Amino acid sequence: MFDTFIENIQVVGPVFAFVWILTIVLTVWRPQMYFNSILLIIAIFVTMIFLGGFFGDGAGVFLLVCFIIVMIALFLVPVMLIINGVVMIKNESVCAAHLLSLGLGIFVGIGEIATVLYVLGLSGFAGFESLGLWNLFLVFTVFYFSCLVLSFVIYSIFIQHMPHRMTFNYVIIHGAGLAGGETLTKLLSNRVDKAIGIYEKCKVKPMIIPSGGKGDDEKISEAQAMKNYLLEHGVPEESIILEDESTTTEENLKNSKTIIDSREGKKRTALISSNYHIYRCLKLAKKIGLDCIGIGAKVAPYYWPSALIREFVAVFLTKSFFIWAMIGYLLFTGPVLYGIFS
Repeated sequence: MFDTFIENIQVVGPVFAFVWILTIVLTVWRPQMYFNSILLIIAIFVTMIFLGGFFGDGAGVFLLVCFIIVMIALFLVPVMLIINGVVMIKNESVCAAHLLSLGLGIFVGIGEIATVLYVLGLSGFAGFESLGLWNLFLVFTVFYFSCLVLSFVIYSIFIQHMPHRMTFNYVIIHGAGLAGGETLTKLLSNRVDKAIGIYEKCKVKPMIIPSGGKGDDEKISEAQAMKNYLLEHGVPEESIILEDESTTTEENLKNSKTIIDSREGKKRTALISSNYHIYRCLKLAKKIGLDCIGIGAKVAPYYWPSALIREFVAVFLTKSFFIWAMIGYLLFTGPVLYGIFS
């Protein structure tokens, strides 16, 4: 790959250093920025290339091993989706949302298998022949979107476990559906438990704003159900302000912002939702001018993949995300498209 260690350091070293420094600086400066998770994936790939340069003639084998490890990690995405789709259909019902998880898992799995076969063909391993440019285009497409989904997974996990300074004045809890019309589901109780944990760690106790109106099939508002849960778990009533008129995430934020703006004092705010939901919450908060920190609550393992994929699709279809994702896609697949149409 490179004739000497010095040549490897001179050629790849600056890129390796720049990408990692940029990743670390942006993560420290703006820890909740989604681009950090994409940068992390790029940094890992650059690191593999950099380390491969130290193996001399064995660089090709090293990079092939790295590629296989990466593909095993990426292959967890379709496996997770397929298993989740089957479990959701078995435990709940056959519907478009559950079939989406199953179908997407099968599609991505086929594409990733094609990717492995293509790379093995290029390496001359096991006698596989190189595939045509259209197949290569499919390989690049699936690989790109698998990495995009993986970056969303990384972001969702990071946003749940990221440490925070516990100096909040307000904690907004985003509502979700109720079981039996008045009882918190596990998804919603996880959000409220996260809020209680933050409340207990704050030296100066914040005001908690349970946010969510009453659905047509609910006996009480989601906000009232959360308040009942908070009271049962030791949060005093004077630390709770209900927002029980909203029906959407954006209304949750707008109404909660109105409450916060109407009060005196500092307004350092945390918003709490399920980890996969935080990115969209923060985008909406920025849109309405609510300065806040997003904190992700855990999600039941069986429910998380399907919910995450639905959320990813919703995020992907937003204007700014879609534009940047497609720009990245065209840059990534551009050389192959040029080869096809030239």
